[in-house]
Amino acid sequence: MPIETVIAIVALAAGTVWTPGPNNALLASSGARFGFRRTLPHAMGVALGFPVMCFVMALGLGQVFVAQPLLGEVLRWIGAALLLWIAWKTLNAKPPGQAEGAARPWTFLQASAFQWVNPKAWVMAVSMITQFVTGQNPLSEAAAVAGVYALIGLTSATGWSAFGAALQRVLSTRARMFAFNACMAGLIVLTVVGLIFADLRPG
Repeated sequence: MPIETVIAIVALAAGTVWTPGPNNALLASSGARFGFRRTLPHAMGVALGFPVMCFVMALGLGQVFVAQPLLGEVLRWIGAALLLWIAWKTLNAKPPGQAEGAARPWTFLQASAFQWVNPKAWVMAVSMITQFVTGQNPLSEAAAVAGVYALIGLTSATGWSAFGAALQRVLSTRARMFAFNACMAGLIVLTVVGLIFADLRPG
């Protein structure tokens, strides 16, 4: 893969994984509630789960959506409903240190699985594959895209987690935590509104 293409993939990956969205809002919220260390499995699930999704899509799964466009529509609405439920749970999360019953950060597997029902993740994967996977050497192209996203994703996932964790002392009161939760939930809702009209079909 030419170096110019690799640079373009890096630029697009950085622009998509660092911008606010469901994953980053959830990581910041988890960092604020549970701290950086306890949020790390969630961060690793996001950082590595999405590249695996890109790799599988680049090897041919995306063609399924070309042949069966109804699958994209089903994914869109299931993902939108799930994200709205997550936004509601995020809005009502309690401040750090307060008893939350069985509340705990997401596990690595939960965060990895979430990528497959996250509409923004699908749009990102489809966009990347459409632009940079030609099919001439599918295995190496899929590996390159996934590798770049893994490296950039690690910086983003840990960065947003650290951002939330750094705010723990500031968010010690219910009012401040609610305001922060409202911002994170709002980011998720805005993502849902935008992605309802997005095209999930490759090509």
